[in-house]
Amino acid sequence: MTVRPGTPVPAEPPRPDPALRAALEAELDDAVALRHALHRDPRLSGDEADSRDLVLAALGDLAVPELVADTGAMLRLGTPPDAGLPAVAVRAELDALPVVERTGLPFSATGPAAHVCGHDVHVAALVAVVRALGRVGADRVPAPLLAVFQPREEKAPSGAADVAADPRFAAHEVGAVLGVHVQPELPRGTVSVRGGPVNASADEIEIEVHGRGGHGGYPHRTRDPVLALAQIVTAVHHIVSRRVDPMAAGVITLGQMEAGSAPNVVPETATARGTVRALDASRDELLAALREVVESTARAYDCSATLTVVPNEPAVVNDDALARTVSRALGSRRSDDPGTTEPAAEGLVLDTTFRSCGADDFSHYGEVLPSLMLFVGAAAAGTTPGDGPGLHHPEFSPDDAMVGEVARALLAAVTAAGAALAAPVPAAAPPA
Repeated sequence: MTVRPGTPVPAEPPRPDPALRAALEAELDDAVALRHALHRDPRLSGDEADSRDLVLAALGDLAVPELVADTGAMLRLGTPPDAGLPAVAVRAELDALPVVERTGLPFSATGPAAHVCGHDVHVAALVAVVRALGRVGADRVPAPLLAVFQPREEKAPSGAADVAADPRFAAHEVGAVLGVHVQPELPRGTVSVRGGPVNASADEIEIEVHGRGGHGGYPHRTRDPVLALAQIVTAVHHIVSRRVDPMAAGVITLGQMEAGSAPNVVPETATARGTVRALDASRDELLAALREVVESTARAYDCSATLTVVPNEPAVVNDDALARTVSRALGSRRSDDPGTTEPAAEGLVLDTTFRSCGADDFSHYGEVLPSLMLFVGAAAAGTTPGDGPGLHHPEFSPDDAMVGEVARALLAAVTAAGAALAAPVPAAAPPA
């Protein structure tokens, strides 16, 4: 599929309409209450219909929703698609994780699922933006807004891939897609915007080693797959350090191993499962090197091995022009001066350096459209970023004030992206 050209950069950074800013502030109490309701009663990937309906009830009759990706929804504010003005889409994720929460919050989830990745904050913030536009009129932003409440970010099949491929999404003539994520690796009060790769690709892998089982007291009669797998685990962790450019980012993690049924029996097979992530590193080259190391190491121990790869997300690659436009709207610090920060327009500090080997299915939007993922700092006050509970940890939960911080960043980004889409594209210079 052809990727649309990057968005133009307006001469002056656009700012949200003051009336719209005031309307947003007036929506935050209700948005926090919605966040509590979503957090208290979370839904796992593929089972988000109840959460979706809660969101749609909070939005009332602002727009006619369209159901998408089975348990998601999207709704448009502003001129209709046939008006010829590209829309700005904003994605927020509905699903929770299969984690037992340990936050101790009064609105804590009590079952086997929890919002420990901040999706409840993202959804509540987007609802606040949509409701603010409903208060003062969608004409307060330069382009129509398409709010996408997406299911299945945490688990395949990807909800983003389904939305991006849906003809109903394409019918909205989307010109840019925005996403936002709370990030405990960033200081509180910071918003990070930068072009290029910001999240890694992520593929699941399974390594199965086949040997010859037998009695633990007669190892010479066996071909031990556990020993072979142990050497494979050691060897694959050398791939990034010795087969990948040290200036490029990639990571291989083997987080699960299984073998055997008794302490005195050499089993027939041993299995390891994990993930392969590539930010700057070549995804294909990393997987090819992994396969070579797995198979050759097993042969060295007179065993055989198979590598199964389940492709998940490509890397999240932010559109450069869109990143410049939004960063200029959030603050005036030059993107070529990463060593300093200065106050941003929305009460946050602008950062243009953060990226990580986390993964997000938001990347599927970037495969077909200019897209931009923003990160809003969530490190708890008085702590060093990264020292406290992180994303997916049972104790991770941003405080309620982050709903407003995320909403303000989103509103500024929507305004800037909409202005870029509405700006006339300069005519090409005539040939010399």
